[in-house]
Amino acid sequence: MRHLLLFCLFILLSCQSPAPDLKTGTWRGVIGIQGKELPFTFDVEKSGDSYRAYLKNVSEKILLDEITFRGDSVYMTLHVFDADLRARVEGDKLTGTFYKKYAPDFSMPFTATFGDDYRFVKNTDEQVTPDFSGTYQLEFKPDKDPAYPSVGVFEQRGNHLTGTFLTPMGDYRFIEGNVVDGQLLLSTFDGNHAFLFTATLSGDSLRGDYYSGKSAHEVFYGVKNPDARMPDPESLTFLKEGYDRIDFSFPDLQGNPIKPTDDRFRDKVLILQIFGTWCPNCMDETKFLSQWYRDNHDRGVEILGLAYERKPDFDYASTRVIKMKEKFNVPYEFVIAGVNDKEEAAKTLPMLNRVLAFPTTIIIGRDGKVKHIYTGFEGPGTGVYHERFKERFNQLINELLSQ
Repeated sequence: MRHLLLFCLFILLSCQSPAPDLKTGTWRGVIGIQGKELPFTFDVEKSGDSYRAYLKNVSEKILLDEITFRGDSVYMTLHVFDADLRARVEGDKLTGTFYKKYAPDFSMPFTATFGDDYRFVKNTDEQVTPDFSGTYQLEFKPDKDPAYPSVGVFEQRGNHLTGTFLTPMGDYRFIEGNVVDGQLLLSTFDGNHAFLFTATLSGDSLRGDYYSGKSAHEVFYGVKNPDARMPDPESLTFLKEGYDRIDFSFPDLQGNPIKPTDDRFRDKVLILQIFGTWCPNCMDETKFLSQWYRDNHDRGVEILGLAYERKPDFDYASTRVIKMKEKFNVPYEFVIAGVNDKEEAAKTLPMLNRVLAFPTTIIIGRDGKVKHIYTGFEGPGTGVYHERFKERFNQLINELLSQ
């Protein structure tokens, strides 16, 4: 009997197809989005039997180090996000889906071609018109909701275009594309969000369309303005009348209750980070805060992340945060505060007028009172705006530590 079982196991293993050969080098991916094509590029590397890939957006490279094979298909877990690319490997081609595991009804078609390294068209140094370079004062208007302000910042070289959009909720990070037949075409794919922008320029007036995910659509419009400004991020979220402190009791990643009045925070400047592991802007802020904390912790500062995740299940939420902490080597602690719905999040912190954005940063003084609330985050994709944020952040903390 033992020999028969071994023989059957041998036959079973012999019949299994070997993992397909995923070519190493640059691939051009395309996600189907609302009947349009959203292009991006990624690099694949191999060491021994292990693969890794990097999503590329301008200067950013996002590591994908969880790549597995099932039959003739490759599964690429998309960094810290609960999503993956699933595709059949057919030589120089990949055919499959972009799939969000926390939302089983969400999938978008995905294809990729090996050897192509461009967005919409191949880059050329020959200048094309119009030149979209500059700073723009804009508004975005969703199909059903009120308009909100934005600043667009673009740099064009030849037909190659890079830039980003700032909004009160955060920025759209690293966006890249081309000017094709007089039209702005920009895209970004960070592993969780797939964004596509198209626009035309008439004189100094810019007008375009923004597509996100399976159905979200907004128009945007405005004019070139080197002095374009965003609303003051320190005025958008504030304490309701009668409050001067933040109070809560949320479980940490092991389920232990944590309060801002705990002894570990006493006589410290405390920074609360309202965030979620599904939020790329939050990941940008987490990278910044992690290094900042290492450099400044000994000065009497603590950081506590308040995680609002995709599902109310504690085990699911804590697992997502633990993975994120490990990926980014985050040195500060987190609690599970709720779900990512802004109205539901506001109910967990009823002393706030609202939760407008993930991330939102609350700075508490040594006396336990709230001193500043900063809505959104200007990430590295915003250039000079990111540098201004860092200067302002350090100024605020230094003032509190000197008191």
